[in-house]
Amino acid sequence: MICLFDQDTVSKTLRRMTHEIIEKNEKLDEIVLIGILKKGVPIAEMIQENIRTYANTEVPIVPLDISMYRDDEKKTQGSLPNVDLRGKTCILVDDVLFTGRTVRAAMDALVDLGRPKKIQLAVLVDRGHRELPIRADYVGKNIPTAKEEKILVNMSGEQPGVYLERKSE
Repeated sequence: MICLFDQDTVSKTLRRMTHEIIEKNEKLDEIVLIGILKKGVPIAEMIQENIRTYANTEVPIVPLDISMYRDDEKKTQGSLPNVDLRGKTCILVDDVLFTGRTVRAAMDALVDLGRPKKIQLAVLVDRGHRELPIRADYVGKNIPTAKEEKILVNMSGEQPGVYLERKSE
């Protein structure tokens, strides 16, 4: 496994992304961060803390289970949070953008929670290989990969950071 960037770089990257979010959204009080379970939630929490620090504004986080909206063999029963997103700017937050299918499932779930005014997407890593026409509004790092490689984001534990795993490893 190859370390692509460490915790310090992750923190700097998320600070930059937070500044982009603040600049792009005039009404921060209308923002709701939607952390896609499981890896998107800790990233959303770091962005939330950065918004609190840099804009002195508290934005809510809603953890989102997309398992019942998947279009593959991983589809399972799940539950939606009890929240009304009508008129809100929802920023979907996830660790890695790959095919776009997770984001599509998350957008389907969001619409079931009330029609948001706007949906934006923030990802720590965009690795390419899209199967759907989905593009992130806020990207931490673009890391081109081979399709069989994996990007692993570890936000806790002994060695937090972003790693590349090759199939032969």
